[in-house]
Amino acid sequence: MIGRLRGRVDYKAQDHFLLDVNGVGYLVFCSERTLAEIATDGEFTTIYTDLLVREDLMQLFGFLSQIEKEWYRLLMSVQGVGAKASLAILSALGEDGVSRAIALGDWTSIKSAKGIGPKTAQRVVNELKDKVAHVMSIVPSEVGGRENKIAEKEVIEPVSYTHLRAHETREDLVCRG
Repeated sequence: MIGRLRGRVDYKAQDHFLLDVNGVGYLVFCSERTLAEIATDGEFTTIYTDLLVREDLMQLFGFLSQIEKEWYRLLMSVQGVGAKASLAILSALGEDGVSRAIALGDWTSIKSAKGIGPKTAQRVVNELKDKVAHVMSIVPSEVGGRENKIAEKEVIEPVSYTHLRAHETREDLVCRG
């Protein structure tokens, strides 16, 4: 489907923004944390996306990192947790907070998200506790934030490293975070 978009931010609202990609406007829903990091109106940004298709609805959800997107998808896999609840949990805790809460079995942190009750919070922790290691093993790759994030291609290619040296340099960059 649509995995990533790059375009100009037309406007931001409370729970979404409009991204103009070569004249096509994409309405992208995202967490409050992600929305706060998205470029301001008129600036360009890149965002990972997940397209939710239902019988009567198609919605595009946006994330600054692959880890945030993976948490969104895992949260959606829990019975009783839909797209809006997943975003509410990510808004309240962020991707690191979700990882920590589930790893520690801290369902009260999950419950602090808007619209999440104690039973749902406990279900989230119980169903996802074995999947925390998988998400935490994903190499962070962020896009779209306000800081100028340098793509590894822009760092490695101009210097004309050999393939082996480029791989070593990439590993050093990933380790430094």
